Amino acid sequence: MPLIKEGRVVVDPWRHLGDDEALRDGEAATVSLQRWSRDREALCRRDGPIGLRLPNDVTPSTLAADVARFALIVLSFPRFTDGRAYSQARLLRSRFGFQGELRASGNVLRDQLLFMRRCGFDAFELDDHAPVAEWLAAFHEFDLFYQPAEDGSSAIMHRRLHPRGFV
Repeated sequence: MPLIKEGRVVVDPWRHLGDDEALRDGEAATVSLQRWSRDREALCRRDGPIGLRLPNDVTPSTLAADVARFALIVLSFPRFTDGRAYSQARLLRSRFGFQGELRASGNVLRDQLLFMRRCGFDAFELDDHAPVAEWLAAFHEFDLFYQPAEDGSSAIMHRRLHPRGFV
């Protein structure tokens, strides 16, 4: 499955573990929320980056005390009509200060990539049959935005008020 990060296709260094799979020290691995809840102390003591797969029906406030422990949080889009992961991403970045990789997984659509990035996602798992070059182009189709967002782009109102100082 292709992974887009930082505007290019990269090799995924993470292994997504099942709830009973063994975890080796030094390995970059993601765990389910259920496993994190069950094995939190042991996972915190291990050597190596840990990531979390957060279901889209769980509020990020559940992780408030632990968010800095994760190098990666994977948010799920089970179907294109379910946008709860957008809200999770915004909350994780703005309210809880998550600085790690925020990855969109599941029903990730080309037309939504730019909006996902604006909400705070910085990595995207694509379907194996996705025409990656076309998907990468989606990030450059628009460069003016009405709303402020997590991606740091200036909104049009800010540009109008500060025409020489916009980013």
